[in-house]
Amino acid sequence: MRRFFGRSLKHKLSLMVMVSTVLPLLCFGFFSYYIATEISEDKAKQAGMNTLRQIRTQLEFMTKDIENMSIFLIGDNDIQDYLGGTRSDSLLQSSIYGFLMNLAYTKEYIANIEIRSYNEKPTIAQTTVFSSGYPIQTSKSSPMEGKVWTSLYEDITATGTKRVISLMRPIQQIGTYQYIGEMTISLDEKVVAGLLRKSDLEGNGYILLLDRDQKIISSTDSANLQLPIASVLPDFPSRMAEEGAFNSGGKDNTVLYYKVPSMDWTLVGVIPFKEYSAQNRYVLSLTGFAVMIAIVLSFVFLLLLISRVTKPLSSLVKYLNLANPEKPIPLLPVVTMDEVGQLMRSYNRLTERIRNLTDQVKHNEALKKEADLLALQAQINPHFLYNTLSSINWLALLNKEYQIAKMVGSLSEFLRFSLNGGGEFCTVRQEIEHAQSYVNIQSIRYPACFDFQIRVDPVLMDQPMLKLLLQPLIENAILHGVLKKEGKGNIGVQVEKSEMGTCFTVSDDGAGIEKSKLAELSELISEADEEREIVLKQGSYGLRNVHQRLILHYGPGYGLKLDSDLSRGTKVSFVIPDQKEEQQ
Repeated sequence: MRRFFGRSLKHKLSLMVMVSTVLPLLCFGFFSYYIATEISEDKAKQAGMNTLRQIRTQLEFMTKDIENMSIFLIGDNDIQDYLGGTRSDSLLQSSIYGFLMNLAYTKEYIANIEIRSYNEKPTIAQTTVFSSGYPIQTSKSSPMEGKVWTSLYEDITATGTKRVISLMRPIQQIGTYQYIGEMTISLDEKVVAGLLRKSDLEGNGYILLLDRDQKIISSTDSANLQLPIASVLPDFPSRMAEEGAFNSGGKDNTVLYYKVPSMDWTLVGVIPFKEYSAQNRYVLSLTGFAVMIAIVLSFVFLLLLISRVTKPLSSLVKYLNLANPEKPIPLLPVVTMDEVGQLMRSYNRLTERIRNLTDQVKHNEALKKEADLLALQAQINPHFLYNTLSSINWLALLNKEYQIAKMVGSLSEFLRFSLNGGGEFCTVRQEIEHAQSYVNIQSIRYPACFDFQIRVDPVLMDQPMLKLLLQPLIENAILHGVLKKEGKGNIGVQVEKSEMGTCFTVSDDGAGIEKSKLAELSELISEADEEREIVLKQGSYGLRNVHQRLILHYGPGYGLKLDSDLSRGTKVSFVIPDQKEEQQ
């Protein structure tokens, strides 16, 4: 680690930037997360208290309406007449029953209205009750005093079992104030529970309604009904203010409470702490994502700035480490005029001086080589060489040395074709004659070692082609093919028309080449690195030269194709396009 930062100025600056950027951003993210969680918890509590206030308003509306209705019914003349004994006919009962039905029908939260007489008259009820769990027992001798709201109980009626909370109050005769009966108006707990379920409490929170004895008289979960609040929330206080909040079970739940003074009821809202945790995780994820984005953007911006500052220095170090006196040294662009820019300018001046000196040395060497070449050309002037070979030929004929005369004559023709004119192209006829001259020389040098045959389509004899292509291939066939074979070998040259143009094939029945060496040779002659030419074998160099010349003049699809086998010799072929196709 110490070496990693000790060897690079860029690494040191990057580490300093990372530390100076990450720490403030992490502190800012932690502070933001803490503030956001506190705010979210306060907002949840405030929203919960607002929900309890709305429910209290609706409960007060329903209970107040029931109380007003009871006062109205107590003063009704028919009810007074029925309970007071002045009238007891069935028509009056039917009238009171119909009135109660119409009155209850308009109030969905009324489960039942029941009027009981202390004078042993039949009870008039809006709904027939088969069995009732009245929590309060009264009679004429012990009537209740004033109105009373009961706790939760069940009535078994003609329409099924109903859980109700009832308002009970005595009925006194107008004028005498004697107790003549009592009235019960039942509030349907199902309607109250529906009101609690519709409340928008945070997440999976729930609401309970407690009576004066802190028993649950309504809840979003019916399993909690009629249970003491201590069985659901063990740490619920017995005495409390009008409204407030506290944490229950450590931090398992947040409990909100709001009293309904007119009924001596209490609304309790319970918000599980996991709802806060979910919100806190969301806030934490959002904060972490924002901090990471800020860190990444800061890193990108600062690293770009550091790279811009250190890039010229890195380039200078790289060029100095990789500088090769044999190759041109590139100049570095100067984009600033600060200390780094001044250093780059000094480097460029030094580079320019080295380049000028290198060019001067190369120029001097080129002039020297050119002078040496001119001297060599003067020494081997073609006309002088041809005349000398011609004289040797005539002397050999005069002395009846016909083999020497044939060899010198073939050599003269071979050199005349190779050196004369300096042109790159010839006809197929000239290329064949040049190859035949070379074979004549080699047949004298290696007598009775091989037979040579040429098969050429006469139509193709005047076809133009790149010169000096066949001789290197025939040379390889002689030196690396038939001379390495026991006995006499055969070498053939075939020139024929093909779909791609004119096809040339040089084949021998010599030693052949192994498959692995053939693949290596194919790769070697296709090698594009000119510096490797100095390490190529002579035979491979000749093949590579022919291959590269074909590709250079005719295109990538016209190189040499090698085919060899240890049992049947070697075949080398190439194709040159027709003259019209070449011009196109």
